[in-house]
Amino acid sequence: MKFHWFHLMPYPELPENFKKDYRSVWVDVPSSLFDPKVGHKAYNEYLDELEYAESVGFDGICVNEHHQNAYGMMPSPNLIAASLARRTSKAKIVVMGNSVALYDPPTRVAEEMAMLDCMSGGRLVAGFPVGTPFDTVYAYGKSPATLRDKYYEGCKLVLRAWTEPESFAFNGKYTQLRYVNVWPRPIQKPHPPVWIPGGGSVETWDWCVDNDFLYANLSYFGYIQGQKVNDGYWATVEKKGKDKNPYRCGFLQFIAVARDDAEAEKLYSGPASYFYSRCLHVYPGFAQPAGYTSIATMRAGIESMVARAANRMAVEELTWKEMITRGYVVAGSPESVRQQLEVLADKMHVGHLMVLCQYGNMSKEVTMYNTTLFAKEVMPKLRYKFSEYEDKWWPTTGLAEPAMPAPLTAVV
Repeated sequence: MKFHWFHLMPYPELPENFKKDYRSVWVDVPSSLFDPKVGHKAYNEYLDELEYAESVGFDGICVNEHHQNAYGMMPSPNLIAASLARRTSKAKIVVMGNSVALYDPPTRVAEEMAMLDCMSGGRLVAGFPVGTPFDTVYAYGKSPATLRDKYYEGCKLVLRAWTEPESFAFNGKYTQLRYVNVWPRPIQKPHPPVWIPGGGSVETWDWCVDNDFLYANLSYFGYIQGQKVNDGYWATVEKKGKDKNPYRCGFLQFIAVARDDAEAEKLYSGPASYFYSRCLHVYPGFAQPAGYTSIATMRAGIESMVARAANRMAVEELTWKEMITRGYVVAGSPESVRQQLEVLADKMHVGHLMVLCQYGNMSKEVTMYNTTLFAKEVMPKLRYKFSEYEDKWWPTTGLAEPAMPAPLTAVV
């Protein structure tokens, strides 16, 4: 089993009355709430945390793309990944990802991700999300009716740009280019592994299985409620005659490790409450624009992750006990957390576990504590799982010794 340290990079100083006084944390959240000094401190602490995750043995460090929001201050994950490429040498850099339909032309994604693969020595995992309606439809003004088709076309163009040995012309419905000739090229051949983040769309299951991409179930609501989505994905895998390799699937889980339950509540209940009451305070009218969710997904009874967040968090005020009971946060002693994750791995058949050890307004010190306990006392006891399977969705052709920054010396 592989473990990945995922960062959302939330804005840590939203006002106490945010949910009452402001309509949404996404799209139209007043930019006057953003203090650049707070942002400067947060970005540097968040980079410290990602780099620390590598030092304690995480397999991957994950970044992601969102726009016009205080939930996750990463409009360009490639900028963060570029910094990490120079400051790390072992952990894979999982960009989850570039919202391909927002790039015009999509070859920009091919170029920048190829740069990241070269800079990191072949450690890139390339994530291609369709994108939330908040980011794509409302923040960037894309049509929900054509968004998925534009996304499919863009992904195919990126993959072809990485693998075609010569310049070619591309005449798509949404992109027309006389010359496609991407420089640089990725180190990994034929291209970096492709992971597709999803929140419950039937089409995304088909897309992943048909192309042998990893499906990453990114849920704010834990493994208990995430089970239905994973069951649907594995049913699609079986229907299409593919092997039920657990490394085809990833899952995101909130984590709170402490010496005992009392310490877990003391350290993590505040940041978790901040996340669920402020970072997920989304106007429901932004969640499901007409044409974004397909009829097939509606018929399957699958509520998207973003719709669930907008609809539930608008009315719910969760207690710490409710977060734990529902499985939103896996919390407790290292042994308790291990037992819960053992159940998660077995029931969901997940080979790639992404963990949120930082959320809401959690301090750097508490984040490091959470990360250390998980890495030292939980992770090693779950490594054995799924060792009988081959992980085909992981970088394997990178450089043996990626370059690291040279020490600074004065020139006299």
